[in-house]
Amino acid sequence: MPWKCQSVMDNRIEFVRLALTGDVSVSELCRRFGVSRQTGHACLRRYHEDGFGALAPRSSRPHSSPRRSSDTAEDAVVQLRTAHPAWGGRKLARRLRDLGTAAVPAPSTVTAILRRHDLLGKGGPEAAPATGRFERAAPNALWQMDFKGHFATDSGRCHPLTVLDDHCRYALGLRACGDQTAVTVRSHLTDLFRHYGLPWAMLADNGSPWGDGTGTHSALEVWLMRLGVKMLHGRPYHPQTQGKDERFHRTLNVQLLQARRFADLADCQSRFETWRRIYNEQRPHEALNLDTPASRYRPSPVTFPETLPEPQYDAADQVRRVRPDGYIPQTDGLWSVHFMRFHIANLDLITKAKSKPTVSQVSEHV
Repeated sequence: MPWKCQSVMDNRIEFVRLALTGDVSVSELCRRFGVSRQTGHACLRRYHEDGFGALAPRSSRPHSSPRRSSDTAEDAVVQLRTAHPAWGGRKLARRLRDLGTAAVPAPSTVTAILRRHDLLGKGGPEAAPATGRFERAAPNALWQMDFKGHFATDSGRCHPLTVLDDHCRYALGLRACGDQTAVTVRSHLTDLFRHYGLPWAMLADNGSPWGDGTGTHSALEVWLMRLGVKMLHGRPYHPQTQGKDERFHRTLNVQLLQARRFADLADCQSRFETWRRIYNEQRPHEALNLDTPASRYRPSPVTFPETLPEPQYDAADQVRRVRPDGYIPQTDGLWSVHFMRFHIANLDLITKAKSKPTVSQVSEHV
């Protein structure tokens, strides 16, 4: 029972002094002070053992907590969380195991440690896991690419170009660009192709420089087709088609970009590369059962050709050159138009025999 007093220590001293006089029984004093007889006798016992100093309030914490994490484990959790403040209990526990830390606590215990050290936020980009995921069956079957929204530096603007493997979320490229032109994209993609090999297909939205929205193939698409890479476009006004890259942008913003200042593009690129290594090689990924993207990615066996191969066709194919305005010199009939292995369009020159034959591009959406 609690002591009815403004100061527990003062009331215990008074209780003992009154009890020592012998004028009132201990039971009656306990009733007057509003405590149980067990509490009153315990107070007297402590006084007789160690004097008035023993009457100070004692912690109810047990002398030993065999189920509590060791100080070493707690320190490891706190240090890793400090280095990666956006990582939750599951990521931290998995990363500590990957590092070979002894006696790694369970993810729920790691979360409790964060709460105990006031390091647990109120949710973030990882608070709500996705309800369903779709991915290609193997690395390099599809790469997603896009520009993240630009931001200001001390000397201009940075347009981050991101390229992500659809199968394992491996960040193939995170490049600090000064613009969003096709020339810039082609230059960076060339570096990535030389390093990782060629993917089977690439996915982008419908805007520039990926497409021009007019139904014609952009110069970047033609270059990719010359390399044998299929170009796919997300459905218009459906950014979730590129959900993995969009999610990557959100993680990039929370963990690196927001509330930070960058001097120039070189400074951006330096910090991009440091963070990209952490993302690929250290940060456990929820969608990969807490594996890292690097543990699942494999380079493409298809080597980038330094000289673009010329289109080749079978002997039975009728080869025609398309004029810049789309005109094709062709006789009446139903035709399937291909550029290398890629189906471009179907031509109906029977019902439109009196019209100028042009290529009507077949839209490619995923």
